[in-house]
Amino acid sequence: MADHIPFSAEEENNIQAETYSPEQWFFNKEVISSMLLLVASVSAVYWANSFLSKTYDHLMHMPLVLGVGHWDASTTFLHWVNDGLMSLFFFTVGLEIKREVLVGELASMKMALLPIIAAVGGMLVPGLIYMLFNHGTPYAAGWGIPVATDIAFSLGAIALFGKKLPTGLRVFLAAFAIADDLGAVMIIALFYTKGIVVSYLLAAVIFVLALFIANILWVRWLPVYIVLGIATWVAIMGSGVHATVAGVVVALLIPAQAKYSTGRFVRKARRIIDRMEYQEDISEYWYSILLQPEHLNSVHALEKACQQVETPLQRLEHALHPWVAFLILPLFAFGNAGLSFEGMHMSSALHPVTLGIVLGLFVGKPLGIATAAYIAVKTGVAALPDEVRWSHIIGASMLGGIGFTMSLFISGLSFFSPELLNYSKLGVLAGSILSGLGGVIFLGWNYRRMKRRGMVAETAV
Repeated sequence: MADHIPFSAEEENNIQAETYSPEQWFFNKEVISSMLLLVASVSAVYWANSFLSKTYDHLMHMPLVLGVGHWDASTTFLHWVNDGLMSLFFFTVGLEIKREVLVGELASMKMALLPIIAAVGGMLVPGLIYMLFNHGTPYAAGWGIPVATDIAFSLGAIALFGKKLPTGLRVFLAAFAIADDLGAVMIIALFYTKGIVVSYLLAAVIFVLALFIANILWVRWLPVYIVLGIATWVAIMGSGVHATVAGVVVALLIPAQAKYSTGRFVRKARRIIDRMEYQEDISEYWYSILLQPEHLNSVHALEKACQQVETPLQRLEHALHPWVAFLILPLFAFGNAGLSFEGMHMSSALHPVTLGIVLGLFVGKPLGIATAAYIAVKTGVAALPDEVRWSHIIGASMLGGIGFTMSLFISGLSFFSPELLNYSKLGVLAGSILSGLGGVIFLGWNYRRMKRRGMVAETAV
């Protein structure tokens, strides 16, 4: 049996640096994604108003055909992004929701109630404010636009403060945004479904049952869930229910239990590693594994063991989240944020759609979130996280008004007129910018105020 070779101090530090909790891994990806979203959005607005604006419209509405044999589906590039790629976004949202409910910040009733109640308040008040301006008009369908929070931008904004804010505040904001995403998906499913095709809906139910049975039978082979997931997406898309709902439904049926326990993995990994013969004269060189093929066999065995101890939910989330954060969401932002100012006047800012969205995000979101959280805490239903004060909650509530991704998505479901879409995009961009700037300025002012009074100590993020 090989001797155990101790790591150098540098190697120990590298291992420590590369070890992330699920929350840290998720938070880091969202922060970087927010930067890409910003670049994509600014690029889209610039292109849509440049001398090449017609090429932007041509690209967005360029037909793309996906075909297999005699079957084919043809739609525009923008629709493939919104109805196809965004289903993967909602799938990862579903995976995140399931993980948080099982072992994360939504795992216990006491932990979950504050962000959930805050999310409900943050959806009701903006919707009501929008309806104050648009009730009884043809624009009432857009009430769902200001109810959502963009998790990437909101976490990106709070990351600007580094260690200056309590860790519990970041956790509250992330949990609130995830609960808010679930609420937005339910709104899409219940209020933005135009009509139902029963045959496709029955097919979707059959595929969902197949996913459930595979889970019950302890099937852990990912291709089974991938094939059934794609079939569910096609059936739900054909049923008239928005295809993105399929993403969350399938995600909730992905197994969250591994093939065997961590303890068994550790024992197996030790046996595999101990079988690898250590030769000091060559093992520090890159070609050592070429000279000793049995080492490669051991590495493959260790890789298989890693796959068996990792749950399908974790494997899919880690595999898909970078693609969603760094490709799909920037593509969506680029395709949907292209607000054209051609023909717009200052009066456009006073259009009921624009006003309803701006005030819904900038005023309704913080008012709804903070009020609902206050009621929940004062009635004893929930409690504030450690070291988090009400001034922190107010600042985070303002960041909750950054709607962007979900708001733009619901805009596309609410309006089909280019003019109304432009009004809604103007409202989303203006409301999100005001909310982001307002939240950052308020939290910065609050930190300086608390520091002057000796009320804060920097904490690790």
